[in-house]
Amino acid sequence: MKIIKATVHAVRFPLREPFIVSYATYPDMPAVILRLETDTGLVGYGEAVTDEHVTGEYYLSAYEILKHLLIPAVIGENPFDIERIHGKMNGAVSGNPAAKAAIDIACYDLMGKAAGQPVYNLIGGRAHERIEYPRVLSIEAPEIMAEKAVRAVEDGYSSLKLKVGKGDPMDDVARIKAVRKAVGPDVPIRVDVNQGWKTPGTAAAAIRELEGENLKWIEQPIRMGDIRGLADVRRKVTVPVMADESLHGMEEFLEIVRLEAADVLNIKLMKCGGIYPAIHIGKAAEAAGMPCQVGSMVESSVGSAAGYHVVMSRSNIQSAELTGPLLFSEEIGDLKYELPQVLLAGQPGLGITVDEEQLEKLTVKKETVQ
Repeated sequence: MKIIKATVHAVRFPLREPFIVSYATYPDMPAVILRLETDTGLVGYGEAVTDEHVTGEYYLSAYEILKHLLIPAVIGENPFDIERIHGKMNGAVSGNPAAKAAIDIACYDLMGKAAGQPVYNLIGGRAHERIEYPRVLSIEAPEIMAEKAVRAVEDGYSSLKLKVGKGDPMDDVARIKAVRKAVGPDVPIRVDVNQGWKTPGTAAAAIRELEGENLKWIEQPIRMGDIRGLADVRRKVTVPVMADESLHGMEEFLEIVRLEAADVLNIKLMKCGGIYPAIHIGKAAEAAGMPCQVGSMVESSVGSAAGYHVVMSRSNIQSAELTGPLLFSEEIGDLKYELPQVLLAGQPGLGITVDEEQLEKLTVKKETVQ
């Protein structure tokens, strides 16, 4: 089996409501959908969701990198030769992990379809009976976030994730305390600062204000390049600290472990380059005694399913929050969510069906390479 053709789609997924994080407000979600074809007639799908503030990529730059550098590097390759494929991609261009993830995910979709197996059976099998996901709340006024949190719990969500980090950190403290008061002491709450508290001193002061709120963790409180500062924050607080933007690939992982900079790791396929690098980070983290999560860059069913296959395959990946399809008003796939869990179909490959007509509708530009 060899890759003979690829079609790259630049798309924009409409959101039900704007998604607000510390560094940006998204009215819609741009992405790149990749369709790989083989000489056996099989088709595999991949996705790149970029973030200029995290991976340094823009969705149209990922589109061009795929078209001119990455796809030409893998045409003629066997999707099963995934180590070789990553070597060829890394030789073609440095960085660009989301663009590389698109090819990696499409290759795994092809592998699973060729083998007649879901992707998780190719990378470790079923390590979990079920995978749950939280209700993610973007940044709003304390009373609005509290109201939405109560509604989410009433709807059946078993945990909450709060986006904060915009403006005065004490305003964030007020948001978090308002949600905790509204939902009671027992609902698990994760807090994601998305680098918004910037410096170790500011972050530590804010977290100390929250130490009685029974938080599961505080995610990426300071800027991503300051791993030493993240370690400083962790030493000064009792709330567990999660590394997200600070963790891209194995180099950052080793530095986080060396400096004891985090309690929990957030692996994202778009930051590390796909399924293959993600499972290596997960295995290394297990050896280091660090639990992990697979997080979201707000992907469609394609990227979200890929992430859930990684979660299913690793026992030390204990949580996931790939909820992009729930945030979109229009989608291209059929990944199944049934509160409070996601249902992987168990079908070959990613286990989803891509609606080609819907893909064409949401496409703003496309090109075929062969």
